This record gives sequence, C-alpha cells and structure tokens, in this order.
Amino acid sequence: MDTRPMRADARRNYERLITTARTAFMEHGTGASLDDIAKRAGVGSGTLYRHFPTRDALLHAVLRERIDGLLAHADELTARPDAEEALGRWLRTYLAGAATPRGTSTVIIEAMSAEWADTGLGAAAAAICDALGRLLERAQRAGAIRAEIDPRDLLRLTNAIGVASERTPDPGAYADRMLALLFDGLRTG
Repeated sequence: MDTRPMRADARRNYERLITTARTAFMEHGTGASLDDIAKRAGVGSGTLYRHFPTRDALLHAVLRERIDGLLAHADELTARPDAEEALGRWLRTYLAGAATPRGTSTVIIEAMSAEWADTGLGAAAAAICDALGRLLERAQRAGAIRAEIDPRDLLRLTNAIGVASERTPDPGAYADRMLALLFDGLRTG
C-alpha cells in the first residue's frame, strides 16, 4: 500500500471531485453520471476512477463527514438520561441527512447487504448500525422499547421512511410523522 502523501495537483483534483460530486448528487441524486461529474470537475474520467474506482468509493467520500457526524452524535446521546428520547433524536437526525442527496437511504440499505460488506459504504453502514444498536439497547434496557427489536431491522425501517419521504412535497414533515408511527410500534406496553 502506497502511504506517500498525495501530490498537490492530485489533492486538488480529489477535493474538486468530491465538491463537484456533492453538488451533482444533490441535483440528480446518488445515480448522477460519474462521467458528467468528472467533466464538471474539469478532469478526465481516468482521474475520477484513479481516485474513486467505484461509485461506492465516491459516495463514501462525499458522505464521510455526515457519517462521522452521525457516529459522534450517537456517542453524545448515550450520555442523555432519557434513552428513548436519545434514540428518537438520533433517528430524526439520521432521517434528516438521509433525505439528501436523493437516493442516500437506498444506498445505505444496499450497503447493508453481504455483497457490500467489504466496501467503504458497507463498513459505514455497519458502523451506523452499531451506533444505532447502542442507543436501541439502552432504550430496551430502560424498558421503553420492545426487546425483540433488532438494530438492523430498525435501520432498514428507518431507511424505508427515508426512501418514501423523498417522494413527498415536505420530506421532513412526512419523515417526522412516519417516525412517530414507527415509535408507537416500538414502545413496550
């Protein structure tokens, strides 16, 4: 593995590709054309594929900051005294980020599959699921959430809400309403 620092021009191309991809994914969803992203960034397709050999690698680079933020947010929320509230806050934060760019929820659902386990997004989905699992387990130990709920299932359900909300006029309001319904089913008693 080459551990040498990136040349200045390669670093600029890398950053320009991420910035351009972020914009393209916001405009056209996660299925935006990679060749168009390279062209808009002012580089050739070869440069894009040298830095990001797959769409997954580019998506992971674009979403990395958001994923890191979600993981840190889960760590912060584990200190909250109300475990159910902490779980709800994290899921609302997760859904707010999953709505943009369009297709993010679908990508995370796909990344949870066995075939993606060794990819950047697969590892990110596993880390997200672990963070959710810690919050869920706290709420279950507190007796607020039913014990048989599995974090992978809860993440899939949450992503399904994200996918459905993408197709509504007010994704945030729709996601909040669906999350409230989901919590009604998760609660004990």
